[in-house]
Parts: sequence; C-alpha cells; structure tokens
Amino acid sequence: MEFFCYHRDRPGSLALRHELLEEHWSYMDRFDKEMIARGPTLAGDDVPTGSVHILDLPDPAAARAFAFDEPGYQAGVYRDVLLRRWRNLLGRTMWDFPGGGTDGNRYLVLGLGPGRGADLAVPPDRDELIAYGPLLSDDGTTWLGTVALVRAPDPDTARAVLTQGLYADIEVHDWQFGGRS
Repeated sequence: MEFFCYHRDRPGSLALRHELLEEHWSYMDRFDKEMIARGPTLAGDDVPTGSVHILDLPDPAAARAFAFDEPGYQAGVYRDVLLRRWRNLLGRTMWDFPGGGTDGNRYLVLGLGPGRGADLAVPPDRDELIAYGPLLSDDGTTWLGTVALVRAPDPDTARAVLTQGLYADIEVHDWQFGGRS
C-alpha cells in the first residue's frame, strides 16, 4: 500500500529541525527500500517548511507508525501531519525521474477536495511529473485529493497540473529531492 505523508513544520522550530537532522536521516534510512519520493518543502529563502515522504508500506498501521515515530515529530518540530493512502500512477520512484534531481524548479502540488474524484488519470504531458497520484481514504475507496511532485518554471505552471475548480484548495510549495547528500 502506498502512502503520502506530509509533516508541516511548526513556526519557530527550525533550530530543532537542524539539531535533529541526522536522527531524521537515520530514521529514514530504515525505509530506504520503501521510499517512492522524499524531500523538504521550502519557503522562498530555502528555509524548510515541511517534509514530504511517499512510501510503500504494508498497511495503515505501519504508515501511522512511520509518521508518528519520526524523531522530528516526537520532538515537536511539526505542527501537523497529513497522512493518506496514495496511488502511484506513474509506477516509478523520484530517482527514476528522467529529469534528474537538480535541474529546474520543483514543486509539491496538493489538491484537496470533497466529492467526486478529479485528475484520476495521469495528465497527457507527463514529462515533468516526478510523482503523481490520488489521495485516498484509509480503505482506499474514497478520493480525497491529488498530489503531484512536478518540475515547472514557476508555481502557476505547477498548479496547472491539477484542474482548477475541482478542489476545495490547491496548495503549491517549493520542494526539492531529499535524502543524504
């Protein structure tokens, strides 16, 4: 089962986040084989604002343990956690992205919405998609939104990956490939 996990930083927690960086990476190393994508969201000045992890785990209990046992979460770095089932419509990891990990701007595009599912198929121009798929209820039957990691020239172009008007809200965050250097 695939899961999307987004830890959002608590205001004022940057020093603690930096202090726990090695513990965070060591924890994530335990999930190396399960990772589909990972990396921080950033403010305009490259200050971390959150941490994205997309993984393939056995079940919702394992996903909750992953999210809430993370050292930064345990220490109070994060203000909240969005944890949802996810479906990998590209069938690959971020390391398989043909565009590599460094060229161009990268974004997390997160569309949350009530009602009917939207953007359930991969967009026709998929060359700039790093990861893409729907957010689902715990049992995997109800659509709750769509997530994309995308390379784009600017936030507006990234936002256009999702269909406007079909979501309660679409968030766009600067994002970069994560993990040890």
